[in-house]
Amino acid sequence: MLKKIDWYIIKKFLTTFFFTVLIFSMISVIIDFSEKIEKFIEEPITKYEILVEYYPNFVIFIAGLLWPLFTLIAVVFFTSRMAYNSEIISIFNAGVSFRRFMRPYLVAAFFISGLHFIGNHYFIPLGNKKRLNIEHTYISRDNDKGKTRDVHMFLSPDTKVYVNTYRKRDSTARNFRIERFKGNELVYLLKAATAEWQGPPNHWKLRSYEIRTFDGLKESLVVGRGQEIDTTINLRPDDFVDYTEQQSMMTSVELRGFIQDRRNRGMGNTEKYEIELYRRTAEPFTIFILTIIGVSIAARKVRGGIGLHLAIGVAIGAIFIFLSRFAIVFATGQLLPPLIGIWLPNLVFSVVAVYLVLNAQK
Repeated sequence: MLKKIDWYIIKKFLTTFFFTVLIFSMISVIIDFSEKIEKFIEEPITKYEILVEYYPNFVIFIAGLLWPLFTLIAVVFFTSRMAYNSEIISIFNAGVSFRRFMRPYLVAAFFISGLHFIGNHYFIPLGNKKRLNIEHTYISRDNDKGKTRDVHMFLSPDTKVYVNTYRKRDSTARNFRIERFKGNELVYLLKAATAEWQGPPNHWKLRSYEIRTFDGLKESLVVGRGQEIDTTINLRPDDFVDYTEQQSMMTSVELRGFIQDRRNRGMGNTEKYEIELYRRTAEPFTIFILTIIGVSIAARKVRGGIGLHLAIGVAIGAIFIFLSRFAIVFATGQLLPPLIGIWLPNLVFSVVAVYLVLNAQK
């Protein structure tokens, strides 16, 4: 059962946290707008797209990205003020233990983590899809790193496709080839001068095609020079698109389906998508860990007061972000499994949190 002092701390926690989010979001919007204002003037982008579709989703993206850090700053700031005003000493003198003192912090952290968890898995990706579509259309048109020449791709573990040239503006592949293997032997070969996308689900039109099937030393040949054939191929125009932030545009349900589809097709290279999926779950736990660290540091009244506590809090946040990026680089380079790479900073700072709690002012 929460007491009056608990609601007092929860109110301070949440108001300071959302005020911190508001201030940093406003600063981020101002910086981003100053960088993109020339593009907004030069490109045929509408006010509606800027004010309704881009910047609200940009604010959600920035807030979601830095919520753990905002939590740490908020906890350190208002807890340090309480310590400076001798409120915490009075609470301890009333017989409240440090663990009991932390209860309202954990309740507020649970609320923030819940919002962050839902946002990470659903709302933020939906916002990113709108935001990044505007960026790709008007601001950074060269962000698509998908290959369009000499493309080798798996349709399934035993079927490979080769495209000499792919034209994105009309979804047309030239010098198209499909190879199907049984064991180490080629059993099917399809060639076409062009393959044109006809629409979902996976409909393609092949022109000037040639089909060869092999059964041991026997071979059958079907030649359709100058002819057309409609067929279904497990290939989509999206397979030739690879935006740098593509994984952040999918909800977690879509992301899991995308990862499974690539695995079923034997394509591999799912590390950045797995990292994104695991990150969305790990970050809400980060909020709990940084909350405990912030309370343990700021609850002690020291010479230097709020300024010293904030400096320590920002330094811890910077170290955490550095360690997170470091682990992600190792996971992306396959030096660490993606799950371990994402959760490693949480494990390290959990040890730090336990140490600080054991040595906190009682």
